[in-house]
Amino acid sequence: ENIMSNLFTNIFTSTATTNLQLTSFLTCIAVSLVLGFIIAFAYSFKSRYTNSFFMTISLLPAIVSVVIIMVNGQLGAGIAVAGAFSLVRFRSVPGTAKEISTIFLAMSTGLITGMGYLMYGVIFTVIFSALLAIFNLIGNTAERNAPRILKITIPEDLDYSDIFNDVLDRYTSNYELLSVKSTNMGALFKLVYSIDTLPATNDKEFLDALRERNGNLEVMISRQEVNYNEL
Repeated sequence: ENIMSNLFTNIFTSTATTNLQLTSFLTCIAVSLVLGFIIAFAYSFKSRYTNSFFMTISLLPAIVSVVIIMVNGQLGAGIAVAGAFSLVRFRSVPGTAKEISTIFLAMSTGLITGMGYLMYGVIFTVIFSALLAIFNLIGNTAERNAPRILKITIPEDLDYSDIFNDVLDRYTSNYELLSVKSTNMGALFKLVYSIDTLPATNDKEFLDALRERNGNLEVMISRQEVNYNEL
């Protein structure tokens, strides 16, 4: 009976000099999970995201917190864990700068709570999650005002040097001819412009005006896909 009693008494103790109380352990996990959800919601605010990344960010602070609690004061274990964390980056798909910064934010939160500074973890998470949400709003505004791509197909005998200039001046604040490409065995040319449309521009009216000049051939406006956010 004494042996069984000692066994269950020592389930939540360690061979290290400092033992962790179960209540403290559960409190750290609970706080870390709450902070993880706050970071995940801040990341997803007004932004596209995947469910797997949302789940990862939600759980990461609690996972890191538990690891830090377990290796606290043990140099060898700490070095081994640092090596394991460094391998995660090389075994994952390259992400955007925003995703990487969010992962570091979640890991830093786990480190703070794992060291026992729960209130500092809350303050840190609230401040940086608010900044993350603000940057998402700013990023959405900048994305709406980003340059667009205009593609115009014209017959080979049409002089494209200035035929569209007056239409572009009317509907855009800035435009630049990026490329000219022959297609359909040289019977057609495809012009690619980078344009900044005016706020009051009606896309249908803009396209109709261009189609009057290119013989009703294909005209397309699309978002400019440039990987500005890759790290």
